[in-house]
Amino acid sequence: MLASPSLDSDAAPDPQMAREASGEASILARTPDDKAMLRAAVELTRDLGEAKPSVFWPDMLASALTGYAALAGTILAGNVWVAAMLGLISALALYRALLFIHELSHIHKNALPGFRLGWNLLVGIPLLTPSFMYEGVHPLHHARTRYGTVEDPEYLPLALMKPWSLPVFLLTALLLPVALLVRSAVLVPLGAVLPPLRRLVWARASALAINPAFSRRPPEGDFARMVFWQEAGAAAWAWFLLGWSATHGWRPLLIGIAVIALGAVLNQARTLVAHLWENEGEAMTVTGQYLDSVNVPPPGWVTVLWAPVGLRYHALHHLLPSVPYHALGEAHRRLSAELGAGSTYARSSYAGLFPLLGRLVRSTMTAR
Repeated sequence: MLASPSLDSDAAPDPQMAREASGEASILARTPDDKAMLRAAVELTRDLGEAKPSVFWPDMLASALTGYAALAGTILAGNVWVAAMLGLISALALYRALLFIHELSHIHKNALPGFRLGWNLLVGIPLLTPSFMYEGVHPLHHARTRYGTVEDPEYLPLALMKPWSLPVFLLTALLLPVALLVRSAVLVPLGAVLPPLRRLVWARASALAINPAFSRRPPEGDFARMVFWQEAGAAAWAWFLLGWSATHGWRPLLIGIAVIALGAVLNQARTLVAHLWENEGEAMTVTGQYLDSVNVPPPGWVTVLWAPVGLRYHALHHLLPSVPYHALGEAHRRLSAELGAGSTYARSSYAGLFPLLGRLVRSTMTAR
């Protein structure tokens, strides 16, 4: 998601607030590293670091093609219930395809030849979310001294905010498809002739971030050249969409916007439960970051739909950010067997989406 509109000062965390009577948030921030867990995480997963083309390519292609086929069916369907069903399938499939942007932000540029280009041509540019919007941004979230601080583009202390901040956070995702269209069709072309606007758009509207204070540094070198071509492709596609809709009718575009908005809301809900969001800005140990993050391991199969491409193991991903998504399940099995049910590792496992949402809502309702 793009950086959310800044919440007003009433949503800021109360520095005097106690976390239930135990000071849970400050304890979490000061958690010492569990060296046995960190050592096991490295030693037991040495053979799991390879990103396999035989998994990445079929998964991405099947997700994208299913999403586009279902979207076409949604547009063409004459029955509203059939259209709704196909629209849901399209939203889930395109959501999965789009989340490969997370893997692209971690894998080495030479790990999967052609995958970055293929993904951008098939998914990133058509959905107006090229890979540069996460590359160079998401790694900051994993930086040891940035996680959970004001310099983290993907962190807000949501558990310490007002109750109304959560629905606002969730519903802003409905605006994402229109915001992306305006960005690529209007702001980027204007920025080509207005350097101050170009700098503003890059700094404030070119990253998939939730921290409204985050400002992106100008791109350099090879990355800047990649950004140029991705921006050009997205702008050309946006103009094609608008031009075709103006001459052939707006219904297909509006349906596409609705489908993408549904996927964006689902991603925003997943974001709400990716962490416990209890840190108040202090730098954290690796173990503290792990315990502020969430795993939703099997047997729940529905998790594959709302946290695809390995994101059900989000806490484990913070321990092992270089392990590709298809190996996280095996890494989890090995660590669970080695460390046991009473370990620090087991403390980041939760039952599912709704229990986690309930926990977050209850936290925002704690008396200040």
